[in-house]
Amino acid sequence: MSEIVFTNVTKSFGTTQVLHDLSLSIERGAFAVILGPSGCGKSTLLRMLAGLERVSTGKISIAGRQVEELQPRERDVAMVFQNYALYPHMSVAQNLGYSLTVSGVKRAEIDRRVAEVAQVLQLEDYLKRKPGQLSGGQRQRVAMGRAIIREPKVFLFDEPLSNLDAKLRTQMRLEIKRLHRRQGVTSLFVTHDQIEAMTLADVLIVMNKGRIEQMGRPADIYEKPASAFVASFLGSPPMNLIPAVVDGDSRGIVLGGDIKVPLERVLPVAPGTEIVAGIRPEHMQVGAGANLPVEFVEELGNGRQVHLRIGQTALSALLPATDKRAVGQALTVNLPSEHLHFFGRDGRLIETQPASAAA
Repeated sequence: MSEIVFTNVTKSFGTTQVLHDLSLSIERGAFAVILGPSGCGKSTLLRMLAGLERVSTGKISIAGRQVEELQPRERDVAMVFQNYALYPHMSVAQNLGYSLTVSGVKRAEIDRRVAEVAQVLQLEDYLKRKPGQLSGGQRQRVAMGRAIIREPKVFLFDEPLSNLDAKLRTQMRLEIKRLHRRQGVTSLFVTHDQIEAMTLADVLIVMNKGRIEQMGRPADIYEKPASAFVASFLGSPPMNLIPAVVDGDSRGIVLGGDIKVPLERVLPVAPGTEIVAGIRPEHMQVGAGANLPVEFVEELGNGRQVHLRIGQTALSALLPATDKRAVGQALTVNLPSEHLHFFGRDGRLIETQPASAAA
């Protein structure tokens, strides 16, 4: 059963439309992550669900109840913000229990639930401290605890880890995932960080320019991006995108004007058509193929990222740390056809066909 449903939702600020006829359904208990660049509309989507922004047109429902006209406090959601939004003059215990206090919950029950949440988030030793006496990770746990204690139907996370350093972000991702496994509450998490998205999401929603580009399991989207935008946005380093021309009988492509790559499948477009070929850096192989000069090398410790060029297009390959090729040397690269993706001039994925089907 769907817990969160957006139906034909649009949002405009004055004459600027930031969300375009967006429809989305998230199942109960799922941990959904919205991933996209700054300005794509992901935080606006979250704020409309929380009731902090009004919908221009369309409908939003939570647990079967239409909510776009309800006040934030009536929606049964809890939100964790990027800047923690803690009360600096209150102790950790007071911050955790504040929503229960204003709701008139009895003191004994507040104390019980504060103690329970503090134990879950390992905050027992900090209950008497003020937010200014805590580290960034501790403050973020308090912010999460304040959301948990309300026992909402939906948790909303608005880039909550962006102010933390790399080590703390990793720790907090584990905390959030562990918390979701324990609580099982439907969660919607907004980020521009693809590592957060890939590691946290049951369901990944990739947004671009106010629209959903692709939605599905993170591994499925990574392995089969629906557009050149998704291919280039998801992955570190990102997928190489190389201008190409369909060759001969549509069973091959030409890269950089003279590098021919035969295909085991057929492209359903006319020979001579300009397309874009994509291949992830980890799928590029050293072996028989094109000789490309090494322009730059990045040492990664467990491997090397080698920067190359085909024609005017820069690309990269991930190689083992044992490969010691230096700048200026040639690298013979093979682009396995089974790992190639193809995109039309509109940026959308071109599905290849078996050779027998095209005969």
